[in-house]
Order: sequence, then C-alpha cells, then structure tokens
Amino acid sequence: MAKSALLKSSIAKKVAMALSGLFLILFLAQHFFINSTSVFSPDTFNSISHFMGNNPLVQFVIQPILIIGVIFHFSMGIVLEYQNNKARPISYVKNNGAANSSWASRNMIVSGSVVLAFMLLHFYDFWIPEMVYKYVEVNPLDETRYFAELTHKFESSVRTAIYCASFILLSLHLWHGFNSSFQSVGFNNKYSRSLHKLGYAFAIVIPFGFIFIALFHHFNH
Repeated sequence: MAKSALLKSSIAKKVAMALSGLFLILFLAQHFFINSTSVFSPDTFNSISHFMGNNPLVQFVIQPILIIGVIFHFSMGIVLEYQNNKARPISYVKNNGAANSSWASRNMIVSGSVVLAFMLLHFYDFWIPEMVYKYVEVNPLDETRYFAELTHKFESSVRTAIYCASFILLSLHLWHGFNSSFQSVGFNNKYSRSLHKLGYAFAIVIPFGFIFIALFHHFNH
C-alpha cells in the first residue's frame, strides 16, 4: 500500500515537472523571438522590450508565474533525482549506462543545474538591473536603452563564452526533456513521432539561435 502511494506520488511529481517544463519551453521560444529581433532591427527590439517591460500583465502576472515555474521545475528535478537515488541504495558493480541511454538522459540533473545557474546569471544581468532602474532608482522611461544594454553585456569574451556553454547544455537538457515531458503526461498517439522530431528540432534551433545572437553582438559591438 505504501509502495503504491509512493509510486503515485512519484508519477504526480513527474507530471507536474513535465507541465512546468513545457511552460518554460513556451517562454524560451517567446524570449528567443524577442532577442532575435536585436540582430535585424534594434528599433524593433527596443519597442518590444519596452512593451514587455512596462506592461502590467507581463510584469505583475506573467513574470511572477515564470519565476515560480523556474523554481518549481528545478526544485522538482532535484527531489526526483534524490528519490531515484534513494530507491537504488546499492550501486551496481558495473553499470554501462551508455549502452542503454543517452548522456543527456543520464545527466539531466547536471545539465539542469548548469541551466539553473545560467538563469540566475541572466536574472543578475538583466532582470535585477531592470527592477532597480524602474522601481528603486525610479529613472525616467527610455524606450531606446534596451539594445545598448543588451549589446554591452556581450562585450566581454568571458561572459559570452559562459552564455554559449550554458546554451549547449540547455540544448542537451531540452533534447531529452522535451520528449520525456510528453511521455510523462501520457501523450502517446499517432502524432507522437512528429512531436519527437519537433522536440529535437527545438532543442537544436533555439539554443544555438541564442548562441548566434550572443556571438553576433560580441563580434559586432
């Protein structure tokens, strides 16, 4: 009875983590779209960023939900990893994990931890200065400052390298996480194969798109 309850609890945690992960994927796609405009049109990037940064719905509803989603997703990942390790207290003498699974699937906690560290850096780079600018120093609104602030961050070779490395690990995390999310919520039908392909494409295009943006601004500042 206790074992059955524990299994149900574990499944519920996996479903909750999958749903939060899918929500973060939507945010990632939206974030990539906005950042990509900085490559083609600084004015468009400034306009969208100003709208997002001063829209009450975004600032006081969507943004808090996003922050809670990030904390929940990665906290749940740590909890599930701990439970899985606790369920296997005795290690195998020889465990050839590579023969049965990919590196990404065996090291989700590693890639996830690095991605979380990167997101904290991203908050430090952009979100905290934005909050200080608007609510602490209460500076006048400047609709043209966003592009300059973005490109300034990528002047540093070290910071650019950290961003690029983090997005490579994000790609690996998404490679396994996107598809396992659909499995966790029980989505398995004739469209599953197409969704798997879409997930693999997303895991490559979006992270490496961010890398391109970072390198573009680094070499063109």
